[in-house]
This record gives sequence, C-alpha cells and structure tokens, in this order.
Amino acid sequence: MKVAFPTAPDPDPDTAEAARQLFAGPVDFVKGVVAMDGLPGADRPEVCFAGRSNVGKSSLINALTGRKGLARASNTPGRTQEINYFALGDQAYLVDLPGYGFAKAPVAVVAKWQALLKSYLAGRQTLRRAFCLIDSRHGVKPVDHEIMTLLDRSAVPFQVVMTKADKLGPNAMQPVLAQVETELQKHPAAFPQLIVTSSDKGQGIATLRAIIANLD
Repeated sequence: MKVAFPTAPDPDPDTAEAARQLFAGPVDFVKGVVAMDGLPGADRPEVCFAGRSNVGKSSLINALTGRKGLARASNTPGRTQEINYFALGDQAYLVDLPGYGFAKAPVAVVAKWQALLKSYLAGRQTLRRAFCLIDSRHGVKPVDHEIMTLLDRSAVPFQVVMTKADKLGPNAMQPVLAQVETELQKHPAAFPQLIVTSSDKGQGIATLRAIIANLD
C-alpha cells in the first residue's frame, strides 16, 4: 500500500511559542564523540540529524537554536568527523551525526565513522527520532538510501527534512517532493510527513522545533 508523505503543517500559535521558548533557553555544546563509550549518559530523550555532506545540518541546528556559531558549518565535505552532542537545557539532546557520502577522508577513517554510526543508531535507547536531511535541489540520492536502510534495520523512525528550499522556485519544489515521496515508499521506518525548511529564510523552523519539543 502506498504511503502518503504530506508536508507537515504549521504548529498552532501556543505550540509554536512553547517550542520557541524551549529552543531560546540554554543550548550548549556538550562533546564530540568518537567511540560508543564516550556517549553522554542516556538520561534524556534525544534526536539526531543525518544527511549527506554539505546538506546543511550545521546550518539547520544553528537556525533551530538561533545561535549562528553553535554548530560549525563547513564548505569542506566530511569536516564533521564526530557525533556532536548539544544539550537543549536539561530537556533533550540534539545530535549532529557525521556527514555521509563524498567525505574527503581516508577509507579507513570513513569506515570507522560508519561503524560508529551503526553502533549509535542500533544501541541508543533514548533516541526518539532521526531527521534525515535531503537537499531540495537534488532530492533523494542513492547514498541517502544507505542511511535510510540503516535506520530501517535499526528500527529508528526517521523523518525527512528538506533543506535549502529557498534555492528553488515555487513550482520546482513539487516534482522534488514527489520524487522524495516515491523513494520513501521503500523505507518502513520513514515517518509519513515531510518538513520543508530554509535555514537562511526561517521557513519550516517553527514546525521542526514544535515536532522536536513534542516528541515523547
């Protein structure tokens, strides 16, 4: 049976304001993790952000928190080599995963990242949802299926966040969304709702904040 993937609606004003206040509170970089034994204590829920190199993960985290320099954005693919933890007050963790695909790093280093990623996704009981970022200009690429399949196998629900929506004209987004919907039919762990964002313009940021704030 085909699953529909509509665009997530805007939150109601009260929900949006509560989420805004949460993200406007203390947000701190906790640590960069290179091995499973370095993970912070599993004492609160967390969400993670995954995506191809240069898809805009760091920019999205900065936009969500309203802090330009919190997550380091880089034009060099593969610069983020650690699992980076950010504390959302004492309420939750935001987790920035290493970019996958096209990483300018030795094969052995990339293999180590992939092994860490698999261990994290399979073994982190407090992980509530993964957000899989897809560049609106390109749609789902073969390398994206690799991370999505890993999420399927790890039984981690994931939701697609379309980034850089401001780079497309209004009519250009619809065929991209249709392509993404078609590709997501292959993934049972995909949450049936898309979030369309622009970190530069603020599009979809309130929606994503509200979704994160209201995860159980």
